[in-house]
Amino acid sequence: MLTAAIPFPDIGTDLFSIEIGSFTFALRWYALAYIIGILIGWRICLAAVNRPALWPPAGPPLDREQIENLLTWIILGVIVGGRLGFVLFYQPGYYLANPLEILKVWQGGMSFHGGFAGAGIAALIFCLRQKRSLLSTADLLALATPPGLFLGRLANFTNNELWGRPTDVPWAIIFPGEAAQVCDGITGLCARHPSQLYEALLEGLLLGTLLLYLAWRRSWLKAPGALTGVFLTGYGLARSFVELFRQPDMQFVTAENPIGHALHFGEWGLTMGQVLSAPMIVTGLALIFYSFSHFGSAADQRPNTVV
Repeated sequence: MLTAAIPFPDIGTDLFSIEIGSFTFALRWYALAYIIGILIGWRICLAAVNRPALWPPAGPPLDREQIENLLTWIILGVIVGGRLGFVLFYQPGYYLANPLEILKVWQGGMSFHGGFAGAGIAALIFCLRQKRSLLSTADLLALATPPGLFLGRLANFTNNELWGRPTDVPWAIIFPGEAAQVCDGITGLCARHPSQLYEALLEGLLLGTLLLYLAWRRSWLKAPGALTGVFLTGYGLARSFVELFRQPDMQFVTAENPIGHALHFGEWGLTMGQVLSAPMIVTGLALIFYSFSHFGSAADQRPNTVV
């Protein structure tokens, strides 16, 4: 499909690389996104726990040292969960035949839903061991996550991966590579939705701004679990919406299923991303309802000034 479109910015996958003998060491944009996202999330957590007025009478769930300890658990949970999620949700057949490939994380292949589950399990174990409030800790992590999502989706864009479906919208991008140049089975100049940027704006910038507003200006941290519910619902809705514009996972695409639905309901269906997001939306709404039915009166007692 030939259309007026924006050329893909050729900035490469690496910030810089250094060759030492036969070895090449590179700092990739994707790794930098993870590093900066974690640092920003850490600073947000510290800023939140340093403001006792934001929290219920019991105070913040963690102190500075506990946040730093939890960070190590979360990083491990994200890496292990993200990799196993990709293996189980998207390419189980391939990795069952090539189990050693599972360990090659540097070759790519991570699932947000798997990483989220891994981080959740890590946080659960940490809170049980430390006897800390699970819901308030989850709220803290919900505040910290969107910056990493925003930067991670930008890195998906620079890595030329997870691009969108063919389109003729004015902001369409011509992604490089033979695979990206196949539209409706025809090879040629093909413009696509920059779905990575849609996700960066919705899952990262918009959702992150909403969570910070609710925490700092509406005192939602006083209702443990409420912000976690907003994060789960917001991410699930954003991801489900962007799936309408995102190129489907090729293992689900057939001549009879060109949309790449993982579940079918007659002529309708859900992609794998939508299937995995549906429980997040349901759980998020349930958490919001539970939180305000139990702690709503505390959340209504907003501080006069929180800076």
